Amino acid sequence: MKGRMSEVAAATGGRLHGEDAAFAGVGIDTRTLEPGMLFVALRGERFDGHDFLDAARTRGAAGALVARPAALPLPQVVVRDTQAALSALAAAWRARSGALVIGVGGSNGKTTSKEMLAAILSGHGPTLATRGNLNNHIGVPLTLLGLAPAHRYAVIEMGANHPGEIAALAALAKPAIALVTNAGDEHLEGFGDLAGVARAEGEMFAALGADGIAVVNADDPFCELWLTMAPRGARIVRFGIDAPADVRAQAIAGQIEAGGFVTAFVLSVAGEQARVKLPLAGRHNVSNALGAAAAAHAAGVPLPAIVAGLEKMRPVAGRLQLKTGLRGSWLIDDSYNANPSSVRAGIDVLCALPGEHWLVLGEMAELGAGTVASHAGVGDYARRAGITRLFAVGAAARHAVDAFGARATWYEDPARLGDALAASLEPGVTALVKGSRINCLERVVERLATALPAAGNGN
Repeated sequence: MKGRMSEVAAATGGRLHGEDAAFAGVGIDTRTLEPGMLFVALRGERFDGHDFLDAARTRGAAGALVARPAALPLPQVVVRDTQAALSALAAAWRARSGALVIGVGGSNGKTTSKEMLAAILSGHGPTLATRGNLNNHIGVPLTLLGLAPAHRYAVIEMGANHPGEIAALAALAKPAIALVTNAGDEHLEGFGDLAGVARAEGEMFAALGADGIAVVNADDPFCELWLTMAPRGARIVRFGIDAPADVRAQAIAGQIEAGGFVTAFVLSVAGEQARVKLPLAGRHNVSNALGAAAAAHAAGVPLPAIVAGLEKMRPVAGRLQLKTGLRGSWLIDDSYNANPSSVRAGIDVLCALPGEHWLVLGEMAELGAGTVASHAGVGDYARRAGITRLFAVGAAARHAVDAFGARATWYEDPARLGDALAASLEPGVTALVKGSRINCLERVVERLATALPAAGNGN
């Protein structure tokens, strides 16, 4: 965003103290703030941006958006709530953009699908996309404030852990196209049950206008629910592997090429077909690719450009990345996050590979009343899939160890887990490393990996 402090005051209902300075860009962290930017002093449980106003001035901020003015030679717009003001500013800036906005949500695969869609669209026109997984009440407004007049497309990832949060984010972004990858057993602590997850994800469809396009996973058990949540008159584009759909995949085959995962399949889009070599592993990533292809098709992108974008997809760190491990072993780094359905998907990828299969499992967070059953279920699934050893860390992961039985071991902390793996890995073993962020399993991967991942790996 580029503008003047008076425009910030008008958009947020605030009062301007000081000169009507011009600014370019909006930031919330003085460590990354660039000269000429507007600094927004957010407040959280453990921080208060107002404590860093002088640092923002020193870094060259053109002005600040504050709830508590400071006696500094810095133009300031004073509001009651800086978080609400950030959202209001983003909404005003979004309203001035002519970009086609596509919202991406879902329990699993939304970040990967967002990256796939951005890879497709960027070959067809200037594209803004959510960085990393900045998909919450702070990340979405900041992403929208990055819109520039040159942008033809904007891919906005939206995440939530309570009902109503997607609705609020979609009200800001106002997507013309909405893609929901699936509904899975994540954040059950906030949503209550799987149906609650599905209803929350469907809030993005409900936010569409009558001329909007809902991109719906025909394979998902909640497909029919989502169809009822889309407004009357909205266009529906279905994607799926098993169910009848507008965008489908056939002849799916996975392999390893040049040290990286490749999944080949035939992509069908509205009657046209083309072969795709997706540089990612697993049937679930084929589903992610279909969702991205369906959204791109809805945006008017031709099939050859869709294929080109999928094949140039770069990996997302910590998502099914194949790495060489100690003593001739292999690691599948899926340490970024975990819920029961994504763990099962990772196990399926692991067990399709030759050799001996080990699972390194970190505790899965935010499962609420389902914590015990979910961990036990994953342990049982791993045993039945043919996993030969289970290494687990985190209190709740004990239940996975109990369900797995013999050759399963629980560790008190990631350091001891890393010690055990470093002493045990051997040629012919492939170990999947998977767990929620609270486990810091990326540090275990760093210790055990002997080389960087090959280009083209990822999830």
